[in-house]
Amino acid sequence: MDRIIKKKKWTPKKIATIIGTSLLVFFIIYLIFLRDSSSRLYIDRDRVTIAEVQQGSFQEFIPVDGIVQPIVTIYVDAVLGGRVEEIYVRDGAMVEEGDEILRLSNASIEMDYMYRENNIYDVLNNYQNTRLALEQNKFNLERQIVDLNHQLEIAKQDYERKKQFYKENVISEEEYENAEREYRYLLKRLDIAKRTLEHDSIYTATQMAGIKESIERMQQNLKLVNKNLENLTIRAPISGRLSSFNVERGETKNSGENIGQIDDINGYKLRARIDERYLNRTYIGQNAEFEYGGEKYKLEISKIYSTITSGAFEVDLIFADKEPEGIRRGQTLQLRLQFSGVADAIKIPRGGFYQETGGNWIYIVDPAGNQATKRNIRIGRQNIHHYEVLEGLEPGEKVIVSSYDAFGGKDRLVFR
Repeated sequence: MDRIIKKKKWTPKKIATIIGTSLLVFFIIYLIFLRDSSSRLYIDRDRVTIAEVQQGSFQEFIPVDGIVQPIVTIYVDAVLGGRVEEIYVRDGAMVEEGDEILRLSNASIEMDYMYRENNIYDVLNNYQNTRLALEQNKFNLERQIVDLNHQLEIAKQDYERKKQFYKENVISEEEYENAEREYRYLLKRLDIAKRTLEHDSIYTATQMAGIKESIERMQQNLKLVNKNLENLTIRAPISGRLSSFNVERGETKNSGENIGQIDDINGYKLRARIDERYLNRTYIGQNAEFEYGGEKYKLEISKIYSTITSGAFEVDLIFADKEPEGIRRGQTLQLRLQFSGVADAIKIPRGGFYQETGGNWIYIVDPAGNQATKRNIRIGRQNIHHYEVLEGLEPGEKVIVSSYDAFGGKDRLVFR
């Protein structure tokens, strides 16, 4: 009799299929979710520079080169053009204020001076002649008045006497009237003479004042021309050392042409060029320092030249206290121009990584020292030694600060 054979539910084939499917699903999940997909690069540890993140004092500054210059430099120019006639000193000589340096000649200015001088002499002669004529006329009028007063006094006495005689019928009416007319006539002549003298006095004073004013103006003009003559002799404006003075007898100098400069040797300043990126952060009184002969010297910015040439601008710095001994004009000193005071901050050493990352991320070395991974950070201020870290790092952590050019931006660096 036939026996019914039950079909097996879990056959080896089915079990193998389920296991294979499960493994395939797990493998897919691993590939998608569990497998480490970050890019990596195997490198030699000796190829990189590792530094420790520190917390300590930080100050922002930049290095700049300062060139030693005299504290005051006065440029000597030829105020007027002319031919070099005499040279009294040579380049490099010490001069005192007011010392003669050289003398120029200028025929045009000399002729102009002579012409103006002659004009003044002519005006002075005319003034003298006019004054004499006016004074003589005044004396004549005064003498005329004296004569009229004398005649009037005689005529008055005659008139009063004949008036009495006429009342007594001693003289005729005609004789009395003639005496009266003579008296009245002399009174009018005296009045006219006095008014003429008064008018002439006013006119004379006005004319004399005008002549005097004209002479004063011409004398002022003559002084200006004489000043021009004096400017042909060039003198030292200050005491100091004459430099850049290359002049020879017989050559011609144009008006306003520079012929040299005088340096005040009683002090020095430094002239420095600063990158134009720092123009808005540079100000009068800003501090700087440098080391010389084992000592530190402090300076401060005294003047800013805002004109930008070749991507940089210039500043003058003066010493805040003492000057170092032995520095010379033209000497170059390296300064540290300060942009902040000393403050506590998290910092890392400067390195080539900044050129690749722009300070936005850095490789962090794990505590075991086997590998390094990327981490985003934020860098603030900097100086020639350190970067200030604002976010992303803690003191004691170690980072790679050397160049990242060969890493290709990999997420992980594995040390071999």
